[in-house]
Parts: sequence; C-alpha cells; structure tokens
Amino acid sequence: MREYHGALGPLVSQFEGTLDQFSGDGIMVFFNDPVPIPDPAERAVRMAIAMGEVARALIADWRRRDRELGFGAGIAQGYATLGQIGFAERSGYTAIGTVCNLAARLCAEAKDGQILIAGRVAAAVEKVIAFEDLGSLTLKGLTQPVSAFNVPLAATPPALRVIEGGPQSV
Repeated sequence: MREYHGALGPLVSQFEGTLDQFSGDGIMVFFNDPVPIPDPAERAVRMAIAMGEVARALIADWRRRDRELGFGAGIAQGYATLGQIGFAERSGYTAIGTVCNLAARLCAEAKDGQILIAGRVAAAVEKVIAFEDLGSLTLKGLTQPVSAFNVPLAATPPALRVIEGGPQSV
C-alpha cells in the first residue's frame, strides 16, 4: 500500500485537491475546499485519469508477481458539510453528506479501468472530457437511480506525458 499511496498521493496536490483519507486502497479527495479553485469537477476527473495511468503501471508490475488488482474511481459533485470532526485526542477535516455517499457508491460500482462520474460532473466537463453514458444505476443506500457516465482510461489522452529528446541537429 505504501508504494500505491506514494505514487497516487502526490497527484492530489498536483490537481489542487484536499486529501481527506486513505482507507485501504481507497483515497477520498475533495475539491474547492478549504481553498476555492476554478473548475473543480474537471480537476477531479483529470486527477482520476492521471491516477489511473499511474496505477496501470503499478498494476502491471504487481500482476507479474501474481497480485491481481485493478483501478476504478467514482466522482460526484454537490453540497457537503465540511469541517473538523472527531474528539480531543483524534480529529480531522472531512466532508460528509449525500454527495460523498454517491461518490463512494460510484467508486464501489466501478470496474477496473472505469472512472464513473455522476450527471452533475458530466455536465460540468462535457466540453473538455470525453465520456460514455451508462444510463441509470441503482446504487446501495440511494433511493433514486442516478445517471452515470464512464470516462474510459484507454480512450482519454494521457494527463501526464513524458517528452523525450530535445532539439535535433540537421
């Protein structure tokens, strides 16, 4: 887990997210708080794409060692209650609310290589990120089906690109 978190964790800062917590192989990140940022939905999706790319390299290596793992993400946008939670000996800054539950349920539903986004996120990124409509999903703990969309990792241009070489002499 240290290798995985060490590879994915820095991407949270790169995309100006706020790391809430690590929970096993899960990472909860929120955007636009405590510091407002432009285009939080786009940043969240681009961060998930970058994480997927980094995770794919790790996963390929782990599979050679007979460890079968995958990468999936869930992203929702909406209102949450944010602030300190806990007690004197242990507290932390976190987000709670239906939007957090929706993101967690989308993440649980995501298969290897999927980034599932809710309708509000899709509407916010439709001009800059390609995605496919999955229709309505019935998710545990939510009373109404939700519109879900997939941002396929293979179909997205790389979020991080290494450029080799330099000026060529003729």
